[in-house]
Amino acid sequence: MEDIIKIENVSYNYYGKIPALVDVSLEIKEGEKFAVIGANGSGKSTLLQIISALIYPSGGNVFFRGNEVSERTLKDSVFLRFFREKVGYVFQDSDVQLFCPTVVDELLYGPMQLGINENEAMDRAFEVMQMLNIENLKDRPSYMLSGGEKKRVAIGSVLTMNPEVLLFDEPTNGLDPRTQCFLVELLFELNEAGKTIVIATHDLSLVDELHCRVAVLSEDHRIEKIGNPDNILSDGELLLRVNLIHEHMHCHGDTAHRHLHSHYFFHKH
Repeated sequence: MEDIIKIENVSYNYYGKIPALVDVSLEIKEGEKFAVIGANGSGKSTLLQIISALIYPSGGNVFFRGNEVSERTLKDSVFLRFFREKVGYVFQDSDVQLFCPTVVDELLYGPMQLGINENEAMDRAFEVMQMLNIENLKDRPSYMLSGGEKKRVAIGSVLTMNPEVLLFDEPTNGLDPRTQCFLVELLFELNEAGKTIVIATHDLSLVDELHCRVAVLSEDHRIEKIGNPDNILSDGELLLRVNLIHEHMHCHGDTAHRHLHSHYFFHKH
């Protein structure tokens, strides 16, 4: 598999002085599942926003299919359309993403902006609604949806554009167990259909379930390690160092006992 996304020595500073990413380099292969993990504030969301060109790096370079993605290159209308068709972004907060009068309008918005004719856009919308089991919501405004329903609609608004790469920022955040299970199954189905899946998360159980290749961000906003999920998730010292697990102490009778603890994944004795 060839690289579909390549990040070279990318840094980003908020307000020109607050570091969010420091000298980050990684490659994502076409058709793979890839996770960026780290504690809150480590720069996961910032990295996904840079990959999707919602913001631009303070330094370094981003490439999509060998083409540089920058403020300069995206001024080319042909490349802008190509990139926006190929890369879709699902926000952590669905309310940020939903703004149209009804669910069906949300799903039609992206294809219509890309110049797809109305009949094809409508066909795409109904196909995606069926896939996500939200046909019964098509005429409902987003403020009348539950959190899980909003997440499905937000995902649907991206899927109707049929991108090659899907970026998910903290996809399971705030979802009930049933919706989390649905989302994991959907991510598998999308990947099996050939989509490249990239998630930013601190949910280690999600990484384990999806069996993604993993990049670990430290709290000083650098890549700490990139590897397969078995090596990453079994490295308690690494996860402790980047604040994804913590050391917990409790007593058995007169004996104090310490072990590494994660709310998401495992107890390691």
